[in-house]
Amino acid sequence: MNPVITAWTAVSPYGIDRDSFVDGLRGGHAAAVSDGAVHQAALVPGFDARELLGRKGTRSMDRLIGLAVWAVGHLTADRPAARGDRSGLVLGTMGSLQSTMDFSRSSFTEAKPYFVDAARMPNSIMNSAAGQCAIWHSLTGPNVTLAGGRPAGLSALACALRLLRAGRASNVLVGAVEEYSDTRSWIESHSAVDAVDAVGVAESAGVLGEGCVMLRVEPAGDHPALAEVLAVRSRVALPGDIEGTLASCVDDALAGAGVAADDVAIEFWSGVPGRADPVADLIGDTGAATAMFQVAGVLATGEPGDVAVVGSADRDGAVVCAVLRLGGPR
Repeated sequence: MNPVITAWTAVSPYGIDRDSFVDGLRGGHAAAVSDGAVHQAALVPGFDARELLGRKGTRSMDRLIGLAVWAVGHLTADRPAARGDRSGLVLGTMGSLQSTMDFSRSSFTEAKPYFVDAARMPNSIMNSAAGQCAIWHSLTGPNVTLAGGRPAGLSALACALRLLRAGRASNVLVGAVEEYSDTRSWIESHSAVDAVDAVGVAESAGVLGEGCVMLRVEPAGDHPALAEVLAVRSRVALPGDIEGTLASCVDDALAGAGVAADDVAIEFWSGVPGRADPVADLIGDTGAATAMFQVAGVLATGEPGDVAVVGSADRDGAVVCAVLRLGGPR
């Protein structure tokens, strides 16, 4: 039997909990935006790690780590991990660009011999957020960080399925996180080639969003299922061949899921020209968390029995799609 999603949560520009995301998405109203360095920013309202998580252990925590730790805490609140239960974590993220740039800058600007703030060095490492989540919430199973642009969350989901099928974890918390920062806005503005890049993937719109989505994925039968993960497939697109690569990826995923194209009731896409991105239109481009926000959108709006396809592409040519069948109450 296929692994299933048994719980999920979202921290988004609508608010710091799942209900805020569900209400905002179903209501169809755009999240509030503010001016950023180059782009407009859709921020998680009222998010302050020290206020939400407490002062202990948060003095040097950056925004991205705070978002991830808070989301994992929400997801595990009703079923805390017990040491030894092999609860794993797979997180899609590029890490905090702001922390990386700040630490790099300090190595040039601080007094010789370049007295950087050692307490902030871990924040500049890509897997710091996943490590902090495991420490805060006693997750003793495999701990994995994946970088893959917009589709990172779907790649993380594929990794979680492999861990479960190999018996490496009893359950896996899988998700993706992205923060807004002026550094990210500046980098996005300088790395965008055009409205559609050389590979054929749609570039970032005028609003950059942020947030974190986390799912609990585990073997079928252990707990009521919100959705069954039927298949996850990936491809690499060559320049100018995004449509053909996407079609091949979707066909492979549907075949692996044993589902006909006519049976698909919901489609969520990100980074694909000519295909709507209903979540990004409302909360902005959430970077590495984009694909996982698409999964959250399916869970928030679908009906039991619906088959959904979630597809995502990034400008480096990464293409990933997943097929889900929705289960019980959302």
